[in-house]
Amino acid sequence: MPPIHKIHLTAACGTGMGTLACVLKQMGYEVTGSDQHVYPPMSDFLADSGIPLLNGFGPQNLAHDPDLVIIGNAVTRDNPEAQAVLERGIPYLSMPQAVNRFVAAGKKIILVTGTHGKTTTASIMAHILAAAGLDPGFLIGGILKDYQSSFRIGAGDYMVIEGDEYDTAFFDKGPKFMHYDPFITIITGVEFDHADIFKDLDHVKTVFAGLVKKVADKSHVIAYAGSPHLMDILKNAARNVITYGKGADWSFAAPAYHDFLTRARIQGPDTSYEIETRLQGEHNLFNFLACAAAADIIGVDIAMVQTAMASFSGIRRRQEIRGVKNRITVMDDFAHHPTAVKETIQAVKPFYSKGRVIAVFEPRTNTSMRTFFQTSYPQAFKQADLVCICNPCVKKKIPENEQLSHEKLVSDINNLGVETHHFADVQKMLAFLSPRLAPEDLVLIMSNGGFDNIHTRLLEMIK
Repeated sequence: MPPIHKIHLTAACGTGMGTLACVLKQMGYEVTGSDQHVYPPMSDFLADSGIPLLNGFGPQNLAHDPDLVIIGNAVTRDNPEAQAVLERGIPYLSMPQAVNRFVAAGKKIILVTGTHGKTTTASIMAHILAAAGLDPGFLIGGILKDYQSSFRIGAGDYMVIEGDEYDTAFFDKGPKFMHYDPFITIITGVEFDHADIFKDLDHVKTVFAGLVKKVADKSHVIAYAGSPHLMDILKNAARNVITYGKGADWSFAAPAYHDFLTRARIQGPDTSYEIETRLQGEHNLFNFLACAAAADIIGVDIAMVQTAMASFSGIRRRQEIRGVKNRITVMDDFAHHPTAVKETIQAVKPFYSKGRVIAVFEPRTNTSMRTFFQTSYPQAFKQADLVCICNPCVKKKIPENEQLSHEKLVSDINNLGVETHHFADVQKMLAFLSPRLAPEDLVLIMSNGGFDNIHTRLLEMIK
């Protein structure tokens, strides 16, 4: 490939693509991007980084003759911009190919993957390495509060990458995580998700089995023992497997939740120590166990691990408090899968025992809009005190017989003894909810999207 100076990214407003664009800009490349629409906050993030963003796809976006085009997985082969790239013979790469070439080359990669907890686990791992003075790089699908960024180039030996099972590009339908050669592979569990590309659970298990087979002989595999599907994949499939979870190689004891802090004793092979963290919930202790095991492999001093956990501020959109008004707390969380919804409600409940936990949910993803989790969702909300289900703020072409029934979901949750209501839009829900809030209540808003700016609007309406 000839020398690269100008790089253009299609579908640049995706989390991974936008982050990569900013990394390349910081590395000194001339970077431009395009997308079908301008999507804040990523479009704002790109603008703040000095990256021109072109609205819409087409040959005109290549008029500046880029040396390389990075094509996102949201772009199809018949996309007019992709067709122009092919017709003109412009060199192109997928996102993970570009990460390997420009960002991760020569690094010891710590790959974090799995259905749940990838972003939090990867962020904790990066923070531990930074606290230990190892100057890591990271590329993560969330903004770390301690760094106000989702990426860091780093001059050290280690690179933390959040890699998912989603397909790579129209010219490579394999999962993105298959492109990396990790030194350590953390797998946080396997469940069904991404109904737009996977047929069923067995299909998901097949791609994770492919990853395990690929890394088995050259990577330390750290796996969540509480995931039966992952344990099934790992049977006789990998050496160097370290487990974490209850009764695993790495576990925790005596968890305590007080004053918005979580404390526990970490127990690993030949080691035991106390940790304190601002992260809430048992699932975050599991996320930390994976990082504790990885830190042990790397040789990070226990005191540094303890310091890192105590100082870790978290990630935006993961149990992020967006505001407190009249002692009413509004919290934002990315949860959308039934397991994530259940764990998030369970995590925050002990910290808001003086009031109610009010769960506000927007089923917005390709999977959550479908019937796949129709029977799973009700139990996920069982620990909430009040539930509000809102029609998604985006429209997707899903056959009517495959669509999640909001009416049935509301009925099933009500049948569990939890007051639940359904709303056609955010405005109607806010009109219902805001006058019913009382001091010490927590409004837990769960969505993987912007949810029509519901957090700010609700805080403004609280009297």
